[in-house]
Amino acid sequence: MTDVYTLGEALGVVSSGRVRHESEARLDVCGPEFTLAIALARLGHRSAYLGKLGADELGARALTALRGEGVDVLDVRVAEGTRTGLVLRETRVGREPRMIHYRAGSAGSLLTPGNVPIDRIAAAKMLHVTGITAGLGRNALEAVRAAVSAARNADVVISFSVEYVPELWPSVREAEEVLSELACASHLLFLRQDELDLVKPALAPEREVVVDRGAKGASVRADRMRYDVQGWQVPIVDTSGAGEAFAAGYISAALDGLTPQERLHRGALLSAAAVTSASDWQGLPTRADLYG
Repeated sequence: MTDVYTLGEALGVVSSGRVRHESEARLDVCGPEFTLAIALARLGHRSAYLGKLGADELGARALTALRGEGVDVLDVRVAEGTRTGLVLRETRVGREPRMIHYRAGSAGSLLTPGNVPIDRIAAAKMLHVTGITAGLGRNALEAVRAAVSAARNADVVISFSVEYVPELWPSVREAEEVLSELACASHLLFLRQDELDLVKPALAPEREVVVDRGAKGASVRADRMRYDVQGWQVPIVDTSGAGEAFAAGYISAALDGLTPQERLHRGALLSAAAVTSASDWQGLPTRADLYG
């Protein structure tokens, strides 16, 4: 049985300093669901990833990384005649990196409901989806909806990370409608503090809600109780990937049957590992690292 099934877009990422002056750059692959699938596999969980990759070198690199980390890629499709999307990540001293996406017509954005394996999702313990994939376009949104519907019909636990990116949505109102719909369908909800107003209808006592409070750490409301954790004080190299690393740590601990406080602790640990690495996922720990 698959522990966690997820679907999304894998992107190539070029990281550099100020592009107009820098002469060197770093090449990697990324994506929130991509990161989560690898993080869970490193911790010994059986994760499966659905996505479309371009028939290019970036697509080959993403697929090689997933396979090398032990992620189930049975449902990954290489779309001939398309390209893998790319993000240019420009680091800035004392500020968040500037992210410029080149994803129009990218393979990852071409995910459709027909690509969603209903039976494979129904056989998983958990489905994890994000607002980023839902915002890639109508077909991608319908693919997410199809996956959520399959999970609900099979009583599979649904985990949802809001991951609101304004540039992906025609309007805030449309984002609120879609993100609230998905949040209300979830059992486990991850969001930043500044995203609370976007999904107000989902903030019900019966839902497990995990809130990233930035410098104040994170909190969860579970079983009508609130638990908090402080963030680790570590040298920050790049904050990209921290959110999904946290979600992976939290989900991992939940799968292990740990308490909400212990789930937060593992989430904070993986988030700290993510921000101390130049890569979203390469610095993430294995299970042996957790207990070594």
